[in-house]
Amino acid sequence: MTRNIEIIVLNTTKFSDTAVVLHTLSREYGKRSFLVRGLGKNGRRLMTLFLPMNLLECEVTENPRSRLWNAGSFTLRYPLEGIRGNLYKNTITLFLSEMLFKSIREEAVEEGLYEWCEESTLLLDALEKGWGNFHLVWLLQLAVKMGFAPESADLAPFAGEDFSTIEKLLKLPVSEALMLPLSGKKRNEIAGRLIDYIAFHNDSAININSLAVLREVFA
Repeated sequence: MTRNIEIIVLNTTKFSDTAVVLHTLSREYGKRSFLVRGLGKNGRRLMTLFLPMNLLECEVTENPRSRLWNAGSFTLRYPLEGIRGNLYKNTITLFLSEMLFKSIREEAVEEGLYEWCEESTLLLDALEKGWGNFHLVWLLQLAVKMGFAPESADLAPFAGEDFSTIEKLLKLPVSEALMLPLSGKKRNEIAGRLIDYIAFHNDSAININSLAVLREVFA
């Protein structure tokens, strides 16, 4: 069966010289990977569509004899010009996509997760200022979407000396939390604490390589 779906790109893994495995998030399948063939002549153009957190529409062919289904006919739903033209926002999407890839279980369909990811990506794209704390607020919201519903007392064992700041990020309206003054070093520390919190409740270690990139960019 073939169907058209909307996806969010998480990342890609090389499969062959002319094919990649595309790791995605969708309403229908949750986090799922698809095989994309035919990257010969169109490879460069297609790979520009597979940037982290890109919002695409594609055609998926389900195959009951294989867990790795084919995907093709990709269309970019939103250009995300506010992200792609900004080094800082691009780095944030790298972090968001890696966090989703490593924290969401394969084929797990979390109700409302896809819609929230799309909305938050479009919000990041539209923000003209105040995106430095975006990934911190996003991590707290991700915990809610994963069913952890963080509260101050629940976060305290992971927050350490940053408890008061994390509590503000949790309780302030999003517009105010995004503007909370924090240094790049402090943002990185808080991000690490929130990742540890999510990993604990997810019963699995989460090693985010792009956290180091965020630290360099926002230093």
